[in-house]
Formats: sequence, C-alpha cells, structure tokens
Amino acid sequence: MKFPKQKIYKALLILAIVLVVLFLGFYFFRDSLLKQAIAKVTNKMNTEYNSTFSVKSATFDGLSGIKLTDVILVPKNADTLCHIQKIETSVSLSSLLIGDVQIGTLKVNNGYIQLVKKGNVRNFDAFLKKDKTDSDKNEKRKYATFAYRIISKLLNLVPTDMKLENLNFRIDDNGKKTSVAVNKLVLDNKQLETSLHVQSKNFDQRWNIKGFADPRNKKADIRFFNLDTGAIRVPYLDERYHLKASFDSIRLNVANIEKDGSELHIDGYTSIANLKINHPKIASKDVVIKNARFDYRFLLGDDFISIDSTSTMQLNKIKVKPYISYNTEKDTIYTLKVDIPKMKAQDFIVSLPDGLFTHFQGMEATGNFDYKLDFKFNKNRPNTLVFDSKLNKEDLKIIKYGEADLNKLNGQFVYRAIIQNVLQRPVLVGNSNPNYTPLDQISPYLRKSVLTTEDPSFFSHRGFINEAFKQSILKNIRTKKFSRGASTISMQLIKNVFLTREKTLSRKLEEILLVYILENNRVVSKERMLEVYFNIIEWGPNVYGIGEASHFYFQKSPSALNVDECLYLATIIPKPRKFMYQFNDQGNLRDFAVQNQKFLKNLMFRRGLLVPEDTIGQLPVYISGNARSLIRIKTPDSTAVPADSLAIGDEFDL
Repeated sequence: MKFPKQKIYKALLILAIVLVVLFLGFYFFRDSLLKQAIAKVTNKMNTEYNSTFSVKSATFDGLSGIKLTDVILVPKNADTLCHIQKIETSVSLSSLLIGDVQIGTLKVNNGYIQLVKKGNVRNFDAFLKKDKTDSDKNEKRKYATFAYRIISKLLNLVPTDMKLENLNFRIDDNGKKTSVAVNKLVLDNKQLETSLHVQSKNFDQRWNIKGFADPRNKKADIRFFNLDTGAIRVPYLDERYHLKASFDSIRLNVANIEKDGSELHIDGYTSIANLKINHPKIASKDVVIKNARFDYRFLLGDDFISIDSTSTMQLNKIKVKPYISYNTEKDTIYTLKVDIPKMKAQDFIVSLPDGLFTHFQGMEATGNFDYKLDFKFNKNRPNTLVFDSKLNKEDLKIIKYGEADLNKLNGQFVYRAIIQNVLQRPVLVGNSNPNYTPLDQISPYLRKSVLTTEDPSFFSHRGFINEAFKQSILKNIRTKKFSRGASTISMQLIKNVFLTREKTLSRKLEEILLVYILENNRVVSKERMLEVYFNIIEWGPNVYGIGEASHFYFQKSPSALNVDECLYLATIIPKPRKFMYQFNDQGNLRDFAVQNQKFLKNLMFRRGLLVPEDTIGQLPVYISGNARSLIRIKTPDSTAVPADSLAIGDEFDL
C-alpha cells in the first residue's frame, strides 16, 4: 500500500507544527512548570520524608539551563542536611522527553552537606526508610536489571562538565567530627581534577583526585593521592571504630559496564600502594601491605551476584584467583573458591604483610606449592556445608625458621605464658626441672582422658580436623559471632609456646600456618608434642604442667593418678583458674561436675579406652593438696570460708 507524497508532506508538516507549538508552550511557560516541579518536590519531602525543602529562587537560563539559589533541605526536629547557595545546571531535553533525567553541566558554589548524629537521632534517618508494598515483598528482585537501572540513573546525574567550589561535606557523630572541603572539583572534557582539604580531630591534610571520567560511556580511571608529604590518612574510622588506616595512593579503573541479556558485567581494576592498617582485632602492630591490586569482573544475573573466577587478586608476589557467589535461584547459597596457582614458597613468605605475620620474618624455604579452597553454604540446608582445603607441595622445605623456631620443641627451653598481656613466671621445660614429667611417667588414664576431651584424633591428623572446622563454621554462622573454634592439641601447643592468647586475626592466621609447617614437615614427633603439651598447659591459678598439677590437687606424682582424678583434671583444662566452682561447701564435687565426669567416662568405655576393671574400688574425687585452700568450705558456724586450716589437718591425716 502506497501513500501519496502530498499526504506524507502534510503529515510531516502537522507533526512539525505540533512540535513547534509544544516547544513554544514549554518556552513561554517553563518558569511556571519549574515552579510546579519544585512545589511537587517540596510536597514529597514534607509528606514522605518529614522534611522541609526550599529554594529561594529558580529560573531558566536559555533553553535548557536552570539557576537555583539557596537550596535547603532540613529534616523535622533535626540539623540541616543540605544548604547550597548557588546551583547552575542544564538538562538534556531529548532525554527529558522520554522521561530520563540526564544532567549536562553543573556548577555549584558555596554550601555544605552534613550528616549529624546526636544521641540516637540522625538527620538522615528519614531517607534510609523504605516501605515495601506487598507486591515488592513477594516479587523476587532481578539483581542485574535492578543494578543496571540504578547505575544508569546515577551516571546520568553525573554531568559531563562540572565545577564545584567551596563545597563542604561534614560528619558529626556525637562529637566525632570530620570535614572534607571541596575547594575545587572540575570535570572538563572527561578529565577530572580536584583539590580537597580534609580535617579531623587527629590530622589535617590536602588530597587530590585526578584522572579520566566518562559517565555517559560508563568508563573511568581515577587516582587518589596526597598533595602534602606522607601517607593519606582515612578520617572518622579511627574515632568511630578505632581503625587507623592510611595509604600512599589508590587507583580505580572502570573499563566496562555492560548488560548482555539477563547478565550485567562490570570490569576493571583497583590498586593501592603502602596500605597501613591498625586495629586491636587485626593485630597488635601496624599491618602494612606494600602493593595490592584487584582485577575484577563482577557478574549479576536474575538470581545471582558473583565475582567471576577470571578475577585476580595480587598481594605483593602472591596471586589469588577468587570466585565468590550469592545465588538465590532455588535455595540461598553462598560459595567461595580460592585458587593460588603454583608459586615459589619463598615468594609467598616475603609477600606476607608486615605486622600480620611477624613470626615468619626471616624464614626461608625452597620448593613450590599451590592451594585450593572450596566452600559452599546452603542457608536452607546448613548440614550440607562443603569445606575442602588442599595444599599441594613440590619439594617444599623450610631451611631457616624466623622468630618462631619450631625446632626448639625438641630440646630444653623456658616457657612463659602471657595472660591478659601480662608475662607469667618462667617454667623450664626439660629434665632440669624437677616437676617436668616425661610422657611415659604420666598416668595412661590421664593421656586417654585429655585426648578424649581435647583431640581424639591427635595421632592421626595433620594439625587440623576438617569436620571440626565444618561444625565450628556452622555454629559461628548460626550465632553470627565467633563462638566456637576448632582447636587441636597441635594448635594449642603452637599458640602457647610461640604466640599469645590475644584474639586477633594475626594470631589465628599465624597459628594456622605454623601448625601446618609443624605437622607436615615432621619437625617434632607426635609423642614429643604431647609431652610438651602436658608440661606447659595451665591446670590452675599459677599452676603449669602436670607435675605441679598432680601435687597441687592430689599430692601425688602424675604416674600415681587414678581414673577419677584423671577424669577430673581433663575436665578443668578449658577453665583451670575456675576449678573451685566445681565444688560445694562440703568440699565435694557438685552434681554437674560429677555428671560431666560420668559422661566422659561412659564415652571412654564406648571407645574401648576404659574397661570396667579400671574403675573398681574408686572413691569420689578428694582434693588434698594446696588447691583445697581455694575451695570455699562451710565451717561449723555455717560460714563458708577458704579451707586453709582444713588443708593442713587433711595433710596430717594422710
């Protein structure tokens, strides 16, 4: 079917007239339309966010330019959130016609944006609340579509040409104050340059951000560094979270943001130089990472978010290929895979961050290794947890130890426990100490009891028990805190002899690596490890080693301990300084302590570690040594007092 040319021309003419009329209508009534738009925003801020929004004057400048003065946003009963004296901007009319706001240019002069918290009241709380409709609650969010829509809208609000002057960003968290003054920020011809002045209670610095930024094509390459001498210090975190952090420079590169069908891809890299972190939960010293880089590829689909396995993390000379996924297709599944390709062992050692692995400084090794970790957790089926850790060695050998010389376990050495950062008295571990007890002179009942309570598979594992790790992870996930460990005797030995009892990430990581070296390089025999363990662990207040413990409680040598005495000693290892609370005011074990020992005894029966003949003629546990003076025993006048005088009489009767 063909249309006559005359009709086509007429239709085009009518369309042109309509567009001209619309344009003229918009042009002549634009100020009125702008006032209506501001009124609409004002009403929305008042009704939905309980805030007052005002603009002193708003006018058009040319066809697409807008000028605003004294733009103020104040939440009810809270501090001003935003006050900008002058804003000049332009919008893309073609984008506006299709319902998309795309800012072309932006000039901002003199103003501030502040986040204030006083007590429990924050001046931005109203803008964090989001009421979900029933349809929102029932509808499954499509991550890729949602993320791409948000990213596109945000980047459209970033102007292609921008100039900010004298703009302040402030944080006041109950007196903890930080301010970032933007003296100048210019984005011109896709080149970004800034001059920032950062102030907090603890420092005053000038920063610079410069590089390439192309918001329309979703690309950027930006560097962040210090204009003054020294490293860039991160504000606010030190006062708020006791986290001190600094670095020399950061580079952020976004190479591609693309939606392909139902998947969103985000590619690029970020790098940081001389990152320094200090926090009491991380390490007792500054942790320094000289060079780190992350080449990332984020993938988002309808029902998953992931860091693709093509991503690479580099920490000095260590390269790691991670895969992290959050999937909600059927169940909620968290997946983590870590792959360290084959590398030289020495390169690994010298790449460990300073301050995080202090006991490895000076260590030397030969050979190569590679490592793989596979972790998967199904929220709806937690018992299907997957935890598989594999390290493959190739001629790996430690030729020189660092600060933690594991060979010292084979000889005589002095052990000093550290409790709450206080160094305890020295204990000589060796035959020169009269209380030192060789393994073959310790009651076999005690060896069996302690292995049952602390580490039943000690003689068969290589430092770690995968199943124990799984159960530990499950409990920590359920309780949302580190409420349970998976400590073996090997780990306890390393922690006591070479490390401290501080609960830091550094100590735990060092413990894991040292245990692996100890157990997989046959540095010390299992028998020697167990012997040292029995002679250094704490069995009571200032009581170290089984030689001291057996006399402290029972006035016996370790070889003379009977079954019930051994069961008792095994049960107090977790809390040896609180042993006295297991006894009543008659000096006898309380019911819960008796039940604990009964449970342990039955467990050992089932495992064939005890036979009925071992318990024939056994009497209740009776404390006769100096430990009795710490038990509160009721005297004839019905007052419970420490049994110092009773201990002397009891010793005489024996």
